[in-house]
Amino acid sequence: MGKPFPMVDGVEKVTGRKVFGTDMSVPGMLHGKILRSPYAHARIIRVDASEAKRMPNVYAVITADDLPAKRVGGALRDEWVLARDKVRFIGEPVAAVAAGDEPTAEAALRAIRVEYEELPAVFSIEESLKPDAPLVHEELGSYEPSPYIFRFMRPTAGTNIATHIKIRKGDTEKALLEAEWAYEDTFYYPRAHHCYMEPHAVLAHATEDKVLLWTNGQGTFEVRAHVADFFDLPQQKIRVMNTGIGGGFGGKITPKLEPIAMALSRCSGRPVKITFTRQEEFAAIGGQHAARVKIKSAGRRDGTIVARVMEVTWDAGAAADRGVSVALLSGAVGASGPYQIPNLKVDSYLVYTNSVNPCAFRGMGMQQVCWAVESQMDIIAERLGMDAVAFRMKNAIEEHSRSATGEVLRSVNVKECLAKLAEAIEWDKQPQEPNRGKGIAIWHKFSAPASSSAAVAKMNGDGTVTVLTGASEIGQGSTTVLAQIAGEELGVRLEDVTVVSADTEVTPFDHGTYSSRVTHHAGNAVRLAAIDAREQLLNIAAELLAQHGAAADQLEIRDRRVCLKGKPGVSLPLAEVTLASQSRVGLPVIGRGGFRGAGRYQLDPETGQSDVPAASEWIYVAQGAEVEVDPETGKVKVLRLVGAYDCGKAINPLLVHGQIEGSLMMGLGSTLYEKVELDNGQVMNPSFMDYLIPTVLESPPMEVFVLEGKPHELGPYGAKGIGEAGIVAVAAAVGNALYRAAGVRIKELPLTGNRVLEALEEQRQFQLQQGGSREKFEGPRI
Repeated sequence: MGKPFPMVDGVEKVTGRKVFGTDMSVPGMLHGKILRSPYAHARIIRVDASEAKRMPNVYAVITADDLPAKRVGGALRDEWVLARDKVRFIGEPVAAVAAGDEPTAEAALRAIRVEYEELPAVFSIEESLKPDAPLVHEELGSYEPSPYIFRFMRPTAGTNIATHIKIRKGDTEKALLEAEWAYEDTFYYPRAHHCYMEPHAVLAHATEDKVLLWTNGQGTFEVRAHVADFFDLPQQKIRVMNTGIGGGFGGKITPKLEPIAMALSRCSGRPVKITFTRQEEFAAIGGQHAARVKIKSAGRRDGTIVARVMEVTWDAGAAADRGVSVALLSGAVGASGPYQIPNLKVDSYLVYTNSVNPCAFRGMGMQQVCWAVESQMDIIAERLGMDAVAFRMKNAIEEHSRSATGEVLRSVNVKECLAKLAEAIEWDKQPQEPNRGKGIAIWHKFSAPASSSAAVAKMNGDGTVTVLTGASEIGQGSTTVLAQIAGEELGVRLEDVTVVSADTEVTPFDHGTYSSRVTHHAGNAVRLAAIDAREQLLNIAAELLAQHGAAADQLEIRDRRVCLKGKPGVSLPLAEVTLASQSRVGLPVIGRGGFRGAGRYQLDPETGQSDVPAASEWIYVAQGAEVEVDPETGKVKVLRLVGAYDCGKAINPLLVHGQIEGSLMMGLGSTLYEKVELDNGQVMNPSFMDYLIPTVLESPPMEVFVLEGKPHELGPYGAKGIGEAGIVAVAAAVGNALYRAAGVRIKELPLTGNRVLEALEEQRQFQLQQGGSREKFEGPRI
């Protein structure tokens, strides 16, 4: 425990022996392809697939008529597996084929004739909210909530509002009237894509007796529930297995391909594999939600914030999906940040547009609101003449502070994180070189509430351990961490533990890998299962050591031996005990454990207040950046990223650092380079030729400080989930550093050279109008 072990599956991956979804192949396998809509909004008049069905080497062609007439969805049942009657975004699946090879499958798609009647469309949240806007979903009021996430849905019939979440705390109107200052700003955050290395891949084999699904998705049990419900099958008839997964970051949670692949397999009687191209990834998976954040903060001259009013509007695309989680937990519950603000009014809207719908994304919306809040915190601090660190320290939450929803917060160390950051980045020593500056930001991140994990720890005859978990390993290192936890409790080496994960026929239930929940939830389940197995082992060992007067509570397991406490000479090899469990007792030692995280979706619909936690845990981040700006090109170069991150307890420090560094790079991408460009709903940069992501050449030096001073009372050994810590505050820290370096405050990302150069030119013009004043520019930029 606490040791920096490398990933147990690392060698398998780097030597190419790991079998990923895109590698999967079975005898007789067909290749599936999907026909997608060329229109953002259109009525389907007719689909003629007769020519495709007659083609040689084509074994299955399906349209909506070949599927159950059931809507599906991640949070609200507002989607069709294949479009029925109408399409709502460019790229929506309309038909699918399975053929003996990919060229034939692609030719079959071209042979399908679809007649459309184009309809008016909406492409921005501003258009979508107009009173006379075309409706993306005319039947919105009749849609049912999906059972797969939660039922916290309030769609507004006759509008494009998928849900509206409210937070009401204190008396904001009175506080605003009595405040000594108030500042209001609007910020924009663009769409960005996950850009995982491996695209979606599913292999389905449906027979009369069984459906087998191999998927590189992030939750096998959700896939099984989704497919069983859609096809009206008992879950025992469906087996879902994870292949190796080449990254997910939230983009592989909602089952998009599995129902289509299964339907093609049913129709053809053959195994069918569907693999997305990179262009399809951009067409079918919307990435993170674009957001507009309006924020008004008010307070006293001493820097105390007394009120905050926020309106956060999220672009849902054509389906709500995980956008409801984003609107709830980031747009409302967490939007005010890690601050003690007695009076809050937050309205979080999830709004439909005619574009591919975004989904879960690392950070789950927190970076969007952090960008706005922490940029404004710097704006206010400067106007009040306060130091940015001191201003945050004055208003930051502490142990037992209350959250926006009334939750009493525990394991809070945001001030400790900020103090460590200020020391590490030498905040009191701003760069003397021209065009250089430092910036800071603090934030918090929740872990998934209302979710469960189960685990089994099975002892083998030689004293080794097999751990069964339903949690998916998507590259974050959960296999290693879960093995460490089991080894710690059972007194064995890491190499003595084998982790079997995410097979619905073999492993116990798990809600899936998302929202930094696996260490907290699955880790607790594995620990409890290992403790259960240990108790069984010690009871058996007590019988074997009865001649020494040993009772079970006097025994312990160390270094693969069961020892009598205080008498090191009295011990047994662990293997002897496990063999005895089989030969003498006749029962294998199998430990079971289950864990349900704290946090429930039980918020008052009008105030957002609740007596129960809104999240399983909160982690805290203090992020710093030092940048240099080229005044001739506008290019922002990040010289270093420095941060202090709360993880409760680092079970594996090496993996903790790896998660934070990877998360920082994703945050840097959204800050400086990445934006999904949409033109009337069409993705204009659907490849890595046009969509820019940071590479190792753009990776700045990173100084990562992991704080373990406030272990979480419910986490395994006090651990918290850390996988999203790095991403949430990068944009705000870099934006604040840019302002200190160049004197321009930009309120829309990414901070490209052209955007910065334009702002610098506006600053020059502004200063000329002011008679050569060196006043920094905060003009009407968005």
